Amino acid sequence: MVEAANIAAILLAAGTSQRFGTDDKLLAPLAGEPLALHAARHIVKLAPRRRIAVCRDDHGTLAQLLAAHGFEIVANPHPERGLSRSLSCGIAEAARGPDVAAMVCLADMPFVGTGHLRKLIARFDPVVAPLVASTNGHAAMPPALFARPLFEMLRSGEGDRGGKALLADATLVPAPASELADIDRPDDLPE
Repeated sequence: MVEAANIAAILLAAGTSQRFGTDDKLLAPLAGEPLALHAARHIVKLAPRRRIAVCRDDHGTLAQLLAAHGFEIVANPHPERGLSRSLSCGIAEAARGPDVAAMVCLADMPFVGTGHLRKLIARFDPVVAPLVASTNGHAAMPPALFARPLFEMLRSGEGDRGGKALLADATLVPAPASELADIDRPDDLPE
C-alpha cells in the first residue's frame, strides 16, 4: 500500500477563469476565505511528501497564500493554453522528486474532503491500479492519482483536456456530486 508520504500533491490553480468574469475566482470568498484555500487545506491535512501549486505567476496574491501553506509554487506563464499546460508544469516538477505517484487536484473544487483523497490513495496500486480517479457516478474526474510511469503522457497533453483521455482507464472512487462540484461561475458559490 502506498502512503501519502510517498506522493506529490499538485494543486492546479492557474486557470483563466473566463466563465467567472473579471474577478479571480480562486480568490473569491467562500466561508470567509479565498476559494483556493479550501482545496489547499485538505491537501495539507493529507500530508503528502510534496505540495506543489501551479499558479499563473510565482509572486501574486494566490501564489503567496499557497506558499504560506507550504506549497512549492510553479508558474505557468501560459494559462491560456488550457488545463493541460498547468498539468504539464506540475507533473514536470513532481517528476524531479522521488514520489511514486502524483495526485492532481483542482483549486476550484473546494468541497473535496481529505477523506476522499485518502480513499484515492487506498485504491491506488502502482501495478494493478496505476490511475485512480474520482467519480460522481457519471464521469471520471479529478482529483486523480497517477503512477509515475504515466507522468510523461501527462506532460504531453494539450488544451483543456489534460489527463482526461487517460481517465477512461482509471479505477474509480465514488463521491457525492456535491463533494466533487467545481466553481465555474459566481452563481456556483454557496450563499
